[in-house]
Amino acid sequence: MGLVLGIDGGGTRTRATVVEGEQVRAFVEGGSIKRLRVGAAVAEENLRKLLSAVYAQAGVKRVNAATAGVASATMPGVKEWITAVFRDFGIERSEIVGDEVIALDAAFRGGPGILQIAGTGSNCVGRAPDGGREIVKGWSSRLGDEGSGYWIGLHAVRRALRAYDREEPTRVLETVGRIWGTKTIEELVNLGDSTPGPDFAALAPAIDQLAQEGDAVCVGVLEQAATDLADFVLLVRAKLMRKHALTSEVPVAWIGSVIGKSRMVREGFVARLKAAAPEMPVGTKEVVGIEGAVWRAQRLAES
Repeated sequence: MGLVLGIDGGGTRTRATVVEGEQVRAFVEGGSIKRLRVGAAVAEENLRKLLSAVYAQAGVKRVNAATAGVASATMPGVKEWITAVFRDFGIERSEIVGDEVIALDAAFRGGPGILQIAGTGSNCVGRAPDGGREIVKGWSSRLGDEGSGYWIGLHAVRRALRAYDREEPTRVLETVGRIWGTKTIEELVNLGDSTPGPDFAALAPAIDQLAQEGDAVCVGVLEQAATDLADFVLLVRAKLMRKHALTSEVPVAWIGSVIGKSRMVREGFVARLKAAAPEMPVGTKEVVGIEGAVWRAQRLAES
């Protein structure tokens, strides 16, 4: 199967690895290659830097095949520009798929299962034993992405402003103001409502910390995030049962910093699933998405 390249291009950062058989020859992290987040020019610059770095670390000049899992892979032009950059680096056999596709294969290696993604954005995808897939999409940060890091940051600020009006205690506005460098609530609101707006997803770790310290606004936001993420899984499960004659439970896996780093969200997510479907297996460790990219690239190299 020779040398293969796997890329996991999430919303915030991009990871690349060169693997030969079972041996990892190189692993590099770089900036986002999601055009909607950083723009076309920066995305391409980040990808070229990443490829140069991972080739140099591996001590190679080309690979046999490559798979890139990229957020927003279905957007017009995304596959074309990444393929063109790959060809500049001597990669003739390649595929560009959604980051949810490589994560699904990292978890289940082509088999059935349900994967909940909860990082900067959110998404849930399931695969039936017959190979059919069902998806509950995040529908973007403005229109959906419930339970995501962006959603947590945004809704913590929204609920904190409501608490402020009601003279209810919360440390959210004070904490966000310190992170954003705003001195008044008016400045905070103007920045939060600006275009382009601030990175609400970057607030999620602070919101999680405040929740652990008992801030009622933050506890409520994280409880809702856990419920929403679990409900996505249950919806995909119901679709698999209805459309693909699923008669037994398939395993559930998860990936992303929200479930991975927030104990409150993770425990709430698992508890909600266990209450609704006690026999459904739920993974205890986060899926490593880039492993799915490598697995797919190896299959591509062998085909």
